[in-house]
Amino acid sequence: MIAALYGEVLNLPTLDDSERDRFILSKGHAALALYAALYLKGWITQAELDTYCGEGSLLGVHPEHALNGVDFSTGSLGQGLSLGAGAALAARLQKSARRAFVLVSDAECNEGALWEAVQFAAHHQLANLIALVDLNGQQALGFTSQVLDMSPMALKWRAFGWNTIEIDGHDPRLISDTLNKLDTTNPGPPTVLIARTIFGNGVSFMRGIKWHYLPLSEQDYAQAMAEVAAE
Repeated sequence: MIAALYGEVLNLPTLDDSERDRFILSKGHAALALYAALYLKGWITQAELDTYCGEGSLLGVHPEHALNGVDFSTGSLGQGLSLGAGAALAARLQKSARRAFVLVSDAECNEGALWEAVQFAAHHQLANLIALVDLNGQQALGFTSQVLDMSPMALKWRAFGWNTIEIDGHDPRLISDTLNKLDTTNPGPPTVLIARTIFGNGVSFMRGIKWHYLPLSEQDYAQAMAEVAAE
């Protein structure tokens, strides 16, 4: 999803262009994927990337707005969509064509604050707000179906007045094509992509709850890279 956004969707001519799109990584614990995108865009250096989680680094477990390319500090789950709704409403008030994209986790949809933002965005017809839900079915302490079941996810967002699209979260081309076809210039329902994903997709031994936090050994890393390269 991040590859699709940064490769084909987000309008980001420069980091200080006021008309640039806004991206909020609400599931802030996925920050390393964001850092990789910022590096590939040329906004952070290899040396900076190599400081990930090191002492004094701006590249922590969750993204900080002091880092080039990060507009909003995130990590407290359930808060990112509110930031996105505010950014989208601000764009409308300023008569700007910029859009706000928010990536949330399915477990994050357990949070009441998220659903307040869902209602707010639908009420104000913020068509320039697009949410992407990473529907991988698991969270830190277990499967979402066992912790707090949110299925059917798509019907819940649709019931709150959102344009709801279910999609393969592992298909960057499909994701970018779908997002680029949206009409975000006129007031209308905000859009959510319910992106079905498999945790650890592409690496056979990582498809499980234990890899939510577990660090790789050198042997695990070598096997994972070999499997990814063979995809």
